[in-house]
Amino acid sequence: MNRGFYTIMAAQFFSSLADNALLIAAIALLVEMAAPDSLTPLLKLFFNFSYVVLAPFVAAFADSMPKGRVMFFTNGIKIAGCLFLFHEIHPLAAYAVVGFGAAAYSPAKYGILTELLPAKKLVVANGWIEGTTVGSIILGTVLGGVLINPTVSGWLFGITVPGFSLGLRSPIDAAILVIAGLYAIAAGFNLRIPDTGARYEQRGISPMVLIKTFWACNTALWRDKIGQISLAVTTLFWGAGAVLQFVVLKWAEVQLGLPLDQAAILQGVVAVGVAAGSVLAAKLIGLEHSPRVLILGVLMGLFVPLMTLVHQMSTALPLLILIGGLAGFFVVPMNALLQHRGHTILSAGYSIAVQNFNENLNVLFMLGLYALLLELDFHVNEVIVMFGASIAIAMSLVIRRYRKNKRNHDLDALIAEEKPKPFLD
Repeated sequence: MNRGFYTIMAAQFFSSLADNALLIAAIALLVEMAAPDSLTPLLKLFFNFSYVVLAPFVAAFADSMPKGRVMFFTNGIKIAGCLFLFHEIHPLAAYAVVGFGAAAYSPAKYGILTELLPAKKLVVANGWIEGTTVGSIILGTVLGGVLINPTVSGWLFGITVPGFSLGLRSPIDAAILVIAGLYAIAAGFNLRIPDTGARYEQRGISPMVLIKTFWACNTALWRDKIGQISLAVTTLFWGAGAVLQFVVLKWAEVQLGLPLDQAAILQGVVAVGVAAGSVLAAKLIGLEHSPRVLILGVLMGLFVPLMTLVHQMSTALPLLILIGGLAGFFVVPMNALLQHRGHTILSAGYSIAVQNFNENLNVLFMLGLYALLLELDFHVNEVIVMFGASIAIAMSLVIRRYRKNKRNHDLDALIAEEKPKPFLD
């Protein structure tokens, strides 16, 4: 791996660290406002809404200039979202602004990998990126929990700068200021990301043209016999992961009796497992063997309902690590395969934008369903059982589709295929 790749990793780490710490801070703000429980998953829903609505436009934006510059601008939008919280903007609206920045950031973050590295290194690169992202999730959720801890937030609130007012009104304001600083560090690394020299044909700025182009790309990837499998898996994974993030918080409260700042640490425990699975996948699974991991998605779904039997931390920790490990091991190869196949038939920016659109559309659906179940007073254990069963059934259907495609098409040839000029070049 070259130096540019490690700069991308550093930028991703700090940006994701801030994203996850800010989520915990935003949840704390809702608790402080005495908001109903059903609003908590809506934070993520508002965050991910931009990924769906803006997909046709952020794809063109990501391909319009060097991707390091795109990442710099979009981190600035995330900082603006933090600042909105200082001006008493509702946490849902402020976190939606951060999601706007994240939606524009993502096609550049992943798209540059296909520009910078050969296809044979994409699984390893994704293993490192996912490992870094998961590491930032672990530290970000823990950091968020620490920053909202009354002792720590109170200490931060008490810090003064002679001759300068920070304008802090509460301890949580101090926590958000620290998080905004993390976004600023990420922006600094963005400026050091090299220009790969990749350039793409620009399709103008007409919304209808951009939407039509994006929809053609989306259709092309879903019709591709490898693209549809990897896209289905990553779409399911990210929707399930978004729900699991909130389920763990509620489950920790009900089953283990933990407050929010301690429950946030358990999100990090799941992320430890994802990181371990990601690293193992990067070492053991080559791009050509990626479909072999599909069965692990079924196993993950079957293990999730075991959470309902856990009442002690000693059993909670290994189970959460196991669930995370299975998730990391099967999603990293699928993500790399999707990036490679998408870059082969589309472009770097459009490939990732299509992926984000589908994944986050499922996130919106699953989070909306979870919020509805909470509003209807379903017990968290009932939600967990339905959640695990749906994952196992959906992954079984994906495996069935893959086997049908393999009988009728040479999928190995499609995986190995590389074209010098992608779909939109």
